[in-house]
Formats: sequence, structure tokens, C-alpha cells
Amino acid sequence: MPDSPHILVVDDHRDIRDALARYLEKNGMRATVAADARAMDAAMKAGRFDLIVLDVMMPGEDGLSVCRRLRAEGDVPILMLTALGEETDRIIGLEMGADDYLAKPFSPRELLARVKAILRRSRTPAKEGGAMAGRKLAFDRWLLDTDRRVLLSGDGTEVALTTAEFRLLTVFLERPRHVLSRAQLLDLTSGRQEHVFDRAIDNQVSRLRRKIERDPAHPELIATVWGGGYSLSADVRDAS
Repeated sequence: MPDSPHILVVDDHRDIRDALARYLEKNGMRATVAADARAMDAAMKAGRFDLIVLDVMMPGEDGLSVCRRLRAEGDVPILMLTALGEETDRIIGLEMGADDYLAKPFSPRELLARVKAILRRSRTPAKEGGAMAGRKLAFDRWLLDTDRRVLLSGDGTEVALTTAEFRLLTVFLERPRHVLSRAQLLDLTSGRQEHVFDRAIDNQVSRLRRKIERDPAHPELIATVWGGGYSLSADVRDAS
């Protein structure tokens, strides 16, 4: 079925990647497998993929490094597979722009549900920047170019944003001075539900603060609302 989603499964365990490929194909998708980053690169040169299922622990270039590289090159959705209990890997992966994660061992049905959810979100035009897409937005001393995904300071200095930082910032800019809970931010930026001990949003806010605050240790633009979440403490105007 040439119009069905094409999934690239990258995992060094042959039994896992082959079983996942068979299950995805059984459920109406196309699947290609790769044992490591090098094989993944070769597959991506040969064809286009709608989503990558990427294992963190691989020989050679690991999944976190691959995720960082893929995000610097484009926006193909990524579902990361992590070892059970490796919270640090999950947080870092999400900060680097992974769309979701799944801890091993997992059921194929759960993976299929996550894949379908990511594909639905990736096909929604509002995913990257929402109503802000194609605009230039001014706040405080910054100008966000949503087409180029860069911040411009008053002196013209450009600050690049990761995919995760861009999504988070646009959510704040769409809702200035509104208190947004961690659960709301997680849902709005990635469509995921909050898990116990999920520090992804806190870490993303911290990284974004280091780029936009005058003093990240004493943030003024992204305020912490105790017991509530976070709020953008600035007015936003259209400078397109």
C-alpha cells in the first residue's frame, strides 16, 4: 500500500526490530528495519519515512545522539525506545525533540497506539507553531521568526531553537500571561499525558530560560507559578 505510513524501525536486536516490522505491516503500515545508525542513514537516503522508532541503546552512535542529529536535519517524528526505569534517557530524548517514548518491555499494541497518535499529530498543520506559523512575534527584547525557528535579539544576534524549545515557546506565545500546568504544557507540546516523576517540561523550561532570560537563575519572562505551573510574563505583538 504505497499511501500507507512508512515506519523505520532502528534497533540492534534483530528479534525486536523484525517482530515490530511484521506487526506494523500486519496493521496496514509499511516498515523498514535498520540495525544501527549507519544502516538508518542509508535507509533514509534511499527513501522517505513518516516516523522513526529509535532504540536508545545501540552500538556505535547511540539513539540520543541520533535523535539530536535528526532534529538538526529535519522534523521526521521520532518514537524512542528506552530501557525500563531509565528516566534520564527519556527526559533527554524528549528535550532533544523526540515526540514520545516507550519503555521496554512493551506490548506491540501499545507501540502501535503511540505510533498512530504521533502520526495524527504530525499531520496536523498546527503542530509546529499553531496559529503562530509563518509569523514574526515580538516579546520583551526578542523577535521569534516562526518560519526559520530562530530568535532575534535587539542587536540582531540569532539564537537557534531546538524543536522542543520552539514548540514550548510558541505555546507560551499563544497564551501570554496565562498559567499553564505541566500537564497542559506536555499535552500542547507533544500530545502526551503526564507520568509520575515526568520532568520533561521542567527541563525544557530550564533550557529555554537559559536562552531568553537575562538572568536564568532569576527568571522574569517565564515565571514559575507555585502549585500551578508556568506563565509567560510578557505581552506579545505581531511584527510580521
